[in-house]
Amino acid sequence: QVQLVETGGGLVEAGGSLRLSCAASGRTFGIAAMAWFRQAPGKEREFVAQITWSGGTTSYADSVKGRFTISRDNAKNTVYLQMHRLRPEDAAVYYCAGLSSGTWRYDYWGQGTQVTVSS
Repeated sequence: QVQLVETGGGLVEAGGSLRLSCAASGRTFGIAAMAWFRQAPGKEREFVAQITWSGGTTSYADSVKGRFTISRDNAKNTVYLQMHRLRPEDAAVYYCAGLSSGTWRYDYWGQGTQVTVSS
């Protein structure tokens, strides 16, 4: 089993920056990639960014390209999401997810961390 714990959420003014962290523990060898999703009130959960665990290949939602950066520290089993130029529409609960190399689904999820952006 894999456990994911997110930290770093909070309140920030529009235009500001915030960095989220996601620490993975347990059977992390079964993770092919890590991703961030977000869910705003009344909206469906949406993909934000992904990074492969080995090669570090990244992908982003169009809405965050050029503003958000996903990175990883394999030694610490931690993934980061650096967010710049935050907008009110970025406010959401941000979830860290692990892509299982066995099922190729996001089988592992953190509890989420709230990001609030004031206008």
